[in-house]
Amino acid sequence: MNILHLRYAVEIEKTKSISKAAENLYMNQPNLSRAIKELEEDLGILIFKRNSKGISVTIQGEELLIHAKKILKQIDEVESLYKNKNKIKQKFSISVPRVSYIGTAFTEFVKGLNPSESLNVLYKETNSMRTISNVLQGDYQLGILRYQCTFDRYFKQYFKEKNLEIKLLTKFHYVVLTAENSELAKKEQFQLEDLSNYIEIAHADPYVPSLPFLTVKKAEQTENIDKQIFVFERASQMELLSTIKNTFMWVSPIPEKILKQYHLVELKQLDNEKEYQDVLLYRKGHKITNVEQKFIDVLSNYTKKIFEN
Repeated sequence: MNILHLRYAVEIEKTKSISKAAENLYMNQPNLSRAIKELEEDLGILIFKRNSKGISVTIQGEELLIHAKKILKQIDEVESLYKNKNKIKQKFSISVPRVSYIGTAFTEFVKGLNPSESLNVLYKETNSMRTISNVLQGDYQLGILRYQCTFDRYFKQYFKEKNLEIKLLTKFHYVVLTAENSELAKKEQFQLEDLSNYIEIAHADPYVPSLPFLTVKKAEQTENIDKQIFVFERASQMELLSTIKNTFMWVSPIPEKILKQYHLVELKQLDNEKEYQDVLLYRKGHKITNVEQKFIDVLSNYTKKIFEN
């Protein structure tokens, strides 16, 4: 069976005319008719009925055309993928948590890309479970995960089973983010009981491999807080924090320009024992490209600037 003959059949169905299909395919009508006849003989079916009013598709022909369109679509996707592969000089994809310092580093990274070269960049903010899935499935080459250091062994065991590599980016303790004109902002340091009358802004999707959701949620939950707003997008959390004075959010340290932009402040908790870490994730055997290394270098510089001050 000739793949070109499938394209011819699809074009005939589309135009409902052999002469019009031949014109669109830049071939003469007798050659097109001959090709369709060969396809029908190869498959042992009648694809089109010919009559004085034109042509119509047979029941067997309809079934064939459904499969033909699927096959041709896959062929087109493969050709597009590999024909364009050498043209894309700057190809980069990463799945990350909803974190401000990573977003800021990504912006600086994009500024440093060569605008005269072709560009294909994917940047996805999501939760840990989806980041792992994105990297495993090959939809994204790199990922960044955030989790409590307490759960490190669960993640490392999972990474080993799934043939994933990790590289530590940074370790840190959360700070509280709140509006600069809130009562809480008057304290340089605070204790947990100071948060009891505040609304917590939080992400509702913690994840640790092999552990029940409720166990992880309990480990992430702030004690004595019964007022929460769950968000899944970074801009929304910033707007809530800056607009509603009695809100707060646990975050990693935030770049200074974002604090100023949204009129927010960071506060440190006394005796904060929960330690977190951000790790770079990729499939075992993946060779870090030059473009990916540029991002890692920019991110590393931001990590030092944010976490070591």
